[in-house]
Amino acid sequence: MDAAVRSFLTYLQVEQGASPHTLRSYEGDLRQFLAYLRTAHHESLPVPAAVDDYAVRSFLAARAGLGDAKISLGRKLAAIRSLFKYLVREGVVPHSPAAAVAAPKQEHRLPRVLTADDAKRLMDNPGSDEPRSLRDQALLEVLYSAGVRVAELVGLNVEDVDLGTGTATVLGKGRKERIVLLGTKAVEAVRAYVRKEGGGEGKSPLFRNRRGGRLTARSVERIVAKECQALENFPTATPHTLRHSFATHLLDGGADLRAIQELLGHASLSTTQRYTHVALDRLMEAYDKAHPRAHDKE
Repeated sequence: MDAAVRSFLTYLQVEQGASPHTLRSYEGDLRQFLAYLRTAHHESLPVPAAVDDYAVRSFLAARAGLGDAKISLGRKLAAIRSLFKYLVREGVVPHSPAAAVAAPKQEHRLPRVLTADDAKRLMDNPGSDEPRSLRDQALLEVLYSAGVRVAELVGLNVEDVDLGTGTATVLGKGRKERIVLLGTKAVEAVRAYVRKEGGGEGKSPLFRNRRGGRLTARSVERIVAKECQALENFPTATPHTLRHSFATHLLDGGADLRAIQELLGHASLSTTQRYTHVALDRLMEAYDKAHPRAHDKE
């Protein structure tokens, strides 16, 4: 089994072009599965053909007992299914033991978004005790203006951004490139940052740490959290909150759902459609607060 997992991860990296984040996620979930199998078989791993659906179900039950959320369990099952689908194709096993295992029913949670006013407050806040750095201002503006994922943001190189046209080329999931749009404020913020810090050339990272290296996703999360905490009575937000807010505010403004899908880089329109539920919830909340007969009991 261990060799099978290593072969599968190599296939994902070399032939499928999976991102480092995707590879880490798959490897983490599959290593947990191997650890369970090793324990269940008295510290020796079974061959792939000896793994059955009972082993897969038992693994998921064990992880649920440890407190894993349904979304996490669904991701682990998806990783196991992908592994065995690959092994079937390679002729290692005759069929997938995970194919008959039902995925846990997911809780459909709506994405958390900022109001347009809160988003403006966050973008316009100069900082609390000290002025906000030009880098932090620029990355906040790009996150909200372009709706990019944090991994796409930190992966930006200087050559990927065209301030003249107000566009940037990002590398999304599945290593698919797409063009995103930068608003006027984002262009101004990036231009000011590059002018002050010196943008470097070509494949130099656009957003850099103090040592000149590429900023990490975790660092961006800390920056966003710090900026939110600097504002009084401000909701907790993450880089992904800004991405959700970007999509919802576009929808509120009348943007076409398919256009939003393209800008977000969603493979499926159904993924984008969840923002329609957010917009509807906001409309219903406004109606409940404002309409004189919203709560009429007669």
